[in-house]
Amino acid sequence: MPFTITPCPIEGLFEIQPKVFADSRGSFFESYSERDFKAAGLGTPFVQDNQSRSIKGTLRGLHFQKTHPQGKLVRVIEGEVFDVAVDIRPDSPSRGKWHAVVLSGERQNQFYIPEGFAHGFLVLSDTAIFAYKCTDFYHPEDEGGIIWNDSAIGITWPELSMEYLLSEKDAKLPRFAALEQR
Repeated sequence: MPFTITPCPIEGLFEIQPKVFADSRGSFFESYSERDFKAAGLGTPFVQDNQSRSIKGTLRGLHFQKTHPQGKLVRVIEGEVFDVAVDIRPDSPSRGKWHAVVLSGERQNQFYIPEGFAHGFLVLSDTAIFAYKCTDFYHPEDEGGIIWNDSAIGITWPELSMEYLLSEKDAKLPRFAALEQR
């Protein structure tokens, strides 16, 4: 198999390390193989690919879709990010818990996040190109989110020598308790 798939402490989350073939000319690896993912028990079909480019200190998230939840396979093409998934599954024993993986273009590692998680990331390098596959299409009217620094979740974000850069929308996201009241 061209991947090493490692379960994370929260059920359903996996870190994936593809086998990278490198020589003096550069490198090659398979970033996704439906056959191999199915064989590993990750047979979720993906319907949309997205990509963003962000500068150091950009914090995006924590995002989810309410009635059209998206599973995601996320990776960094260039640069480095601190990538976070927060369990928001209603009956999960780990609801409200988080797990993070540092993703980098150098390592080419990936993070598999199934439906039922809020997701966000912080750019650690000067710039980062972030790419991800989704299991459902984006529905702008269905957006949900949780504020990045909610003490009820307690994410330990890396310290940078600068203020985090958030969109106006992300800076106004509600606390996890608002999600609990749904």
